[in-house]
Amino acid sequence: AYIERYGTHDLAGLVLVDAAVSDGADGVTARAQESAAQLRMLALYQAHQPEYLRGMMDTIISKPQSDGTIDGLVDTGMKTPPSIGTGMLVADLFGVNRTAALKKIDCPTLIIASAKSDELARQQAGAGQIPHARLEKIEDAAHAVFLDQPERFAELLEKFVKDLTTASPGSTP
Repeated sequence: AYIERYGTHDLAGLVLVDAAVSDGADGVTARAQESAAQLRMLALYQAHQPEYLRGMMDTIISKPQSDGTIDGLVDTGMKTPPSIGTGMLVADLFGVNRTAALKKIDCPTLIIASAKSDELARQQAGAGQIPHARLEKIEDAAHAVFLDQPERFAELLEKFVKDLTTASPGSTP
């Protein structure tokens, strides 16, 4: 939404982390089974928010975390009322098709993805639509790549930012 509204001309760079760009309602038809599964999960979220959030954390984080990390994330998630969270997810997953915005990104872009992501093929396709994109896959990480492999994640970010400060305009760090 930001890119569609403001563009990227004022950004030095952009980082996208393990997320395919929504193709909106078009994706429902293209991935009917996946869409149905996501909608079923939203019903669970509505009825059993704490259990859903804990299960989600177990799915998106594959490495053991320090004491209290998962509880803290679940507690934070509980601050969003289920009706609001569901509305946000439906709008994000099934609302606007944002794939056309990828071609509008005109700044260096780092896409960091889990090598085992179910969305990897879509992320690779999205990277192909961005003129100055670089896709980096992080091995042995689930969706929360920054928690599962924090050192590798930080290394990629630091290199990207460093390259932004030394790159000539229009080049890809």
